[in-house]
Amino acid sequence: MYNKLTLLSNKVVNGWCMYDWANSVYSLVITTAIFPIYFNSVTTSLDGSYIVSFFGIQIVNSVLYSYSLSFSFLLLTIIQPILSGISDYVGRKKLFLKIFMYLGSVSCISLYFFDGSNIEFGIICSVLASLGFSGSLVFYNAFLPEIVSKDKFDRVSARGYSFGYIGSVILLIICLVLITFYDFFGFSNSALATRFTFVLVGIWWIIFSQITFFTVPEVRKNQKISFSILSYGINELIKVWNYLKNVRNLKLFLFSFFFYSMGVQTVMLIASYFGSKELNLDQNKLIFTILIIQIVAIFGAYFFAYISKYKGNKFSLIIMNILWIIICISAYFIQDENQFYLLATTVGLVMGGIQSLSRSTFSKLIPIEIKDNASFFNFYSISYNMSIVLGAFSYGYIEQLTGSMRISTLVLAFYFLIGLVILLFVKIKK
Repeated sequence: MYNKLTLLSNKVVNGWCMYDWANSVYSLVITTAIFPIYFNSVTTSLDGSYIVSFFGIQIVNSVLYSYSLSFSFLLLTIIQPILSGISDYVGRKKLFLKIFMYLGSVSCISLYFFDGSNIEFGIICSVLASLGFSGSLVFYNAFLPEIVSKDKFDRVSARGYSFGYIGSVILLIICLVLITFYDFFGFSNSALATRFTFVLVGIWWIIFSQITFFTVPEVRKNQKISFSILSYGINELIKVWNYLKNVRNLKLFLFSFFFYSMGVQTVMLIASYFGSKELNLDQNKLIFTILIIQIVAIFGAYFFAYISKYKGNKFSLIIMNILWIIICISAYFIQDENQFYLLATTVGLVMGGIQSLSRSTFSKLIPIEIKDNASFFNFYSISYNMSIVLGAFSYGYIEQLTGSMRISTLVLAFYFLIGLVILLFVKIKK
């Protein structure tokens, strides 16, 4: 009986982790590696100008990209409380997970038709893809406390991220081969092959998500969705906030997470753009750099989970925040590609660890008497989303004012410093 239950538990956990495998190709290929480089390429004029026209507004292409990401997460922040509350009320987290998954994946496939001349279409599709990806995460994350006990949060969370890193690296390698040897695969040019990789992302996301949908159980509630419960999510959000005001550690951790996530997520979203514009690295070198980051991140997630097992989550998070501050300051001074590769390796080490441990630490801090986790993870996700809204916007705005991405990296270091200071006051049991 024990072995049968263990196998069943592992099947559910692995099924849950497969959604990381499925959706991480979006965060790697679309937001980090290939699409930002492609976007920069097709929106840069022949004379080297980065100025584009977006609905008649003249703006720098990288600033427009930063603003569009910021807008997508702001939009999600507005609608998410309603959706997540309804999900909690009727017990239909899986339904909303599917809705956002299909929105994101179909939007990725639609990017195939973006060739630079239709920049408004490309931005709209990228915003919808971002909305689908981030919207699905709140429902996906809320399953974690339902499938394993607290003592396994760190390990299972790290397993999920490692699944994501492995899956996304596999597809990224496939995409890199397609782009590099485009003529062998029947494409007339590398740009067309690049656009085809966006289709692969959407298909990959849809196919592997089905494993999660079939294996992860969901507790249904005898409630139906109606107009009378549309305000339930907002009311639940208010209740959670009122509850959080009396739970000091959870509240402080959310504030800390908010500030250091402003740095983490912005670095991940803008890294390839930085290498392209500040160091003039070509597409293949940038994609190779992202591969380094992803591979190292697999070990980073498990390494810091191992450290936290003996020294506690707080110790690991403090160390990683210090490393992030060093990374951001170093980015201001780097001049050549070898320095960029070294910095990228360090980013990979702390990127996997800080995301994995942040999710599991929040799960640990949720009081044990709480049964409906989606509303609490709603707050976690809102902190995540708003951090990207402000992080991406401030990064783009500072670049617009100064004309340099390097100064923006110093601002990100300041965000990590604030998060670190707040984290010092959080009490987390080892």
